[in-house]
Amino acid sequence: MKCNVAVTGLNATDNPAPGVAVIRSLREEPEWSGRIVGLAYDAYDPGIFDSELVDAVYLLPYPKAGRQVWFERMMEIQAKESIDVLIPNLDSELANVIDLETKLREIGIRTFLPSAAQLKRRTKTNLADLATGMALGVPESRTVASVGEAERAAGQLEFPLMVKGLFYEAYLAANQSHMRSAMHSISSRWGFPLILQKYVPGEEYNLAGLGDGRGGLVSAVCMKKVFTTDKGKGWAGVSIVNEELTNAAERFVSLLEWKGGFELEMLMGDDGTLYLIEINPRFPAWIYLGKACGINLPYAYCQLALGTSPAIARNNVAGTMFVHYTTDLVAHVHQLDMLLTKKELRYR
Repeated sequence: MKCNVAVTGLNATDNPAPGVAVIRSLREEPEWSGRIVGLAYDAYDPGIFDSELVDAVYLLPYPKAGRQVWFERMMEIQAKESIDVLIPNLDSELANVIDLETKLREIGIRTFLPSAAQLKRRTKTNLADLATGMALGVPESRTVASVGEAERAAGQLEFPLMVKGLFYEAYLAANQSHMRSAMHSISSRWGFPLILQKYVPGEEYNLAGLGDGRGGLVSAVCMKKVFTTDKGKGWAGVSIVNEELTNAAERFVSLLEWKGGFELEMLMGDDGTLYLIEINPRFPAWIYLGKACGINLPYAYCQLALGTSPAIARNNVAGTMFVHYTTDLVAHVHQLDMLLTKKELRYR
């Protein structure tokens, strides 16, 4: 299938965004051809400078600039690139993109995303209700808007506990001092409210999936984390086949009639309970593992966005391992100058 695809989320640091992995999945799909257009909010996102991955890169205004400003920039880019499909990979931009889905379609850009109501239902503050509907456990949690509220909540939850941002970042806090430090780190970047979640010991599992928008699960890939960063992100993992995880995903897409990519973060507690920790409304940064073990979800997303039913396996191969790594990308300073002044960088 030939289509030009625009991809956001090109950050590839120790807390990587999904964009680079999404692009790699498309580049290595034998049935796909076309251009890859990178869309970035920060001129220093590493993926911008990987000329083997992206054909061109354009800077976007931050979501807080407003939907209309963002859409006008997309119209400028579309006039140059003829984008067929957009894959947004950042939580903070999804509300804007979903709201503009009709306008994007009018200028020829297709997406395959949940509705605004579906997006709201899977937020961290609604996790307990969803977990009940999915027949999963959920760690006790509190939403807090200040340090004072957090200290009172911590007294109820007891340490250790997880401190989480509404969109990004999570830290394990062993005491009040750790909690305050984590709260400052997250709120200085993302603001309040924050979520305090009771720590549950056990093994961490993740599932990446794709919902068809009618209550069905197109496909999914499961993995077990074997190494995590200080932010709780999986730095290494191995693909597994686990019917309990897949059943949870099927209940999720059925309950919400979810449309598009998603990630379920789950934990098998030492008490034998499967807990729902978080639901992310887009592909995860480890999504390339799916492609590596036979489940290319980004390509299936493109097919669905263009109205084609994907021919994709239902179960991934077990035993495929991934490890994130860092490397140096070499570029010329004039490329950065071009990006900062012209807001675009074209390789091909």
